[in-house]
Amino acid sequence: MPLDPALCYRALASRDRRFDGRFFTAVTTTGIYCRPVCPARTPRRENVRFFVCAAAAEAAGFRPCRRCRPESAPGTPAWIGSPALVARALRLIESGALGTCEGATFARRLGVGERQLRRLFAIHVGAAPGAIARARRAHLARRLLGECDLPMTEVAAAAGYESLRQFNHDLRRRYGAPPRALRAGRVLRGNREALELRLSYRPPFEAGALLDFLARRAFPGVEAVSASVWRRAVRTPEGPALVEVTPDTATGHVHLSLGMRAVGSLAAIVGRVRRVFDLDADPALVEGTLSTDRRLARLVRERPGLRVPGAFDRFECAVRTVLGQQVTLRGATTLAGRLVERFGVGLEADLAPGITHLFPDPAALADADLERIGLPTARAASIRGLARAFSRGEIPLDESLGLDELVARFRSLPGIGAWTASVLAMRAFGEPDALPAQDLVLRKALGRGTPVAARAVESAAQAWRPWRSYAVMHLWSKGAAP
Repeated sequence: MPLDPALCYRALASRDRRFDGRFFTAVTTTGIYCRPVCPARTPRRENVRFFVCAAAAEAAGFRPCRRCRPESAPGTPAWIGSPALVARALRLIESGALGTCEGATFARRLGVGERQLRRLFAIHVGAAPGAIARARRAHLARRLLGECDLPMTEVAAAAGYESLRQFNHDLRRRYGAPPRALRAGRVLRGNREALELRLSYRPPFEAGALLDFLARRAFPGVEAVSASVWRRAVRTPEGPALVEVTPDTATGHVHLSLGMRAVGSLAAIVGRVRRVFDLDADPALVEGTLSTDRRLARLVRERPGLRVPGAFDRFECAVRTVLGQQVTLRGATTLAGRLVERFGVGLEADLAPGITHLFPDPAALADADLERIGLPTARAASIRGLARAFSRGEIPLDESLGLDELVARFRSLPGIGAWTASVLAMRAFGEPDALPAQDLVLRKALGRGTPVAARAVESAAQAWRPWRSYAVMHLWSKGAAP
């Protein structure tokens, strides 16, 4: 989104937290860039430049402020004001995709040439895709230095650096100091059982509704959700590990705890947790649009900060959604528990109370006898079809497809209709504008108890774009979400 310098400067002068992470302020006289909430003295207007992301400020030669720590800002809502292609690319970078392939290969995954992608990024983001990926890696390393007690070699590996030398050189260049100096003054906790990080978000944050939604759709044995904590077993190259997330609305963070053996997978896990809890959302922007619709205005006032619950594992979410077709939530949970017990990977020791299994991978379900757990033949065939599609790469595990193409890809599979495909785009892939127009709750809500046609839902929802997924969550919170 093009930045309005006058508006940005007013937000900077007032330290308006609604703008934290939506732009960054660089001061030409010091060579430092900051968050708009930085407590330092407000610079003169003629000495200030504004950037849409931290990577753009660094590409212009500015160093991060050590006082306000720009790497700790809430994530930039990548889809705001950008073309769909750029938004998808930013979500891919956030998931770590650019660290595993060259720029030309990355561009091909998005269906464009590398030169065209760089041109779009220059216009809409202000930095090249590679620069954003490198900044993401450095910022994670800086946060690890400030928030945990890992040795330097493990910090470098967890952030994605190939060598300690590269790690030292990059942080010295970006921050003007070696890593050890950036850590100086910290009181070491000495906890070697789990790594703990704080993940920022923009308030308000309706944590209770999100945790309740996740709890009612959890896979028994794989996940355990209470009124305040979300836990699950994760599969990593280092072995099974426990992820634990505790929202803290008092401080504006969620606390992430990860078993030490999974440190090498930290960057990917952070990205997945941010997706589950929708931490990059901008409630003020979303609700500013939705509250103009008289059908949603009261719901938005009653549930400020309502998020779209995401999925930690996309295949797992797809299976859970199919299990829930034409049955109650309780019935779907019973089937989910049987599936995990019969086909999941049992752990040698429970990672936490109720965490006993890893979810089966697609290959384990591609030819599984799912009818044995009580699934109807058609639904069992749908899950096997999903498993084969994920195994063959027909359904991507990243954000390389746009909303319409993603829905079409799901609908090409047996037993996957428009409703299921749209819910998966919304939850598993974090699409902010997905719309399951066939949903009975939505149709009843818009018909004041009498279901309207799906076409009427689509027509009414035009006023909610590009935040139709959030409108769905508000209407589901009013009725009984499927």
